[in-house]
Amino acid sequence: MKKFLITLALMLFVNIGVSQAQAVTDSWTFGFGASYPRFYSANITSLNSNYGAYLSVQRNFSEHVGLRLRGGYAHLEGEWTDAAFTLITTETNFFTADLDLVYYPVPCAPVSPYLFAGIGGHYKSLTNKQTPFSDDSKFGSQLNLGIGADFKISSRWSFITEFGYHQTNNSELDGAIITDVTKEVNGRDSYIVLSLGFNYFFHKGETSEICEPCPGLRVDMKDMTDYNKIEEMIKKHIPKEVIKEVVVDKYILAISEDRLVLVGVNFAFDKSDLLPESYYVLDKSVTLLNDNPGINVEIEGYTDGIGTPEYNYQLSLERANTVKNYLVSKGIAENRLSTIGFGEGNPAATNETEEGRAMNRRIVFRIIK
Repeated sequence: MKKFLITLALMLFVNIGVSQAQAVTDSWTFGFGASYPRFYSANITSLNSNYGAYLSVQRNFSEHVGLRLRGGYAHLEGEWTDAAFTLITTETNFFTADLDLVYYPVPCAPVSPYLFAGIGGHYKSLTNKQTPFSDDSKFGSQLNLGIGADFKISSRWSFITEFGYHQTNNSELDGAIITDVTKEVNGRDSYIVLSLGFNYFFHKGETSEICEPCPGLRVDMKDMTDYNKIEEMIKKHIPKEVIKEVVVDKYILAISEDRLVLVGVNFAFDKSDLLPESYYVLDKSVTLLNDNPGINVEIEGYTDGIGTPEYNYQLSLERANTVKNYLVSKGIAENRLSTIGFGEGNPAATNETEEGRAMNRRIVFRIIK
C-alpha cells in the first residue's frame, strides 16, 4: 500500500499545471506515449527496470464522456530466491488491449482531470518463472481503473498524464503461483502504470455551449490570433485618441502620452479568463516594465456592452486584477501595479458586432511616473 500511495502522490504532483479542457461536444483523438509499469500485488519482489508504451483511439461523445480503445506493451521485472538462495530475475513481456469509459467531471476547468474504468485482454510471455507449472505464455483478462489529467497545448494537441490500476484474472502474471493443498493463495495478480503522452484531435465536432455560453457571440479565435489584424482594428476604431502613434512593441500600442493598449490581450465572453494568445502579449509587457523600473502602472479593465453597467464594472475590475496577478507571478513588484475597472465605458469599437465586442474586452496601461 505504501508504494501505491507514493505512486499516486507522484501522479497528483505531475498533474498540477495549466490546461484548457475540451471545447467541443464530440471529437476523435489519437494518443501515444510512454509508460512505467510495476507489479503491485504479486508473489515476487518488483524491480524498477520496467518500461512500456501505448497507442490509443478515443471517441468523446460529449464534454463529459468518452470511450477509449488503448493498446499497450509493458516489460516488467521481479526477483525471487531459489532453493540455493540465488536471486533469479523474472521478466514478463505483456501486451494489452483495453476498452475504457472516460469521464471528465469538470471539462471546462483550466486543468481537465478525468476518471476511467473498463475491461481488457492481455497476452503475457515469461522467462525464468518461479513456479514450474506456470505457463510460459498465456492469454487473460483484466479490470482497469484510474485517473488522469488533460493539459491543452493547442486546439489540436493535449499533453496527458495518467495513473492506472489493473487487476488480472489469474495469478500467473509474475510466473509465481503460491498454493496450499487445495487452492491458490494468491488468485489475482495486479499491476500499476504511470503514463505520459500526447493526444491529437483529428476530428472535432460542434463547439461546446457548456464551456462557452452564448455561442452566437463567440469570437473567431483564428482571427483573434492574427496580431497584425488586431493592430489594424485598433487604429481603425480609435484614430481620434491617437495623440502620438507609437508602437512601443509590435503588441503594445501607445494611444496617448500615458496610455498603452496591449494588442491581443482579450478575455472570454462574460469571464475574466484570458484567451490563449494573451499570455505572449503580457510577457511582452513584463519585459517593458522590467526595462523601465521607474514607472508604475494603473491597469484599466474594460468590457463589451452586453450586461448591466453594475455587472460590467465588477467584471472589468476582475479582468484588471487577473492581469495584475499574472504580472506579479512573473516578478513585477505588486506595489508598482494598481487596478481600476471602467466597465463598458470608453468603448474602442462598436458593440454591434462580434469583432467590436472582442476589441472592447481589453486592457489598457496608464503610465504613472
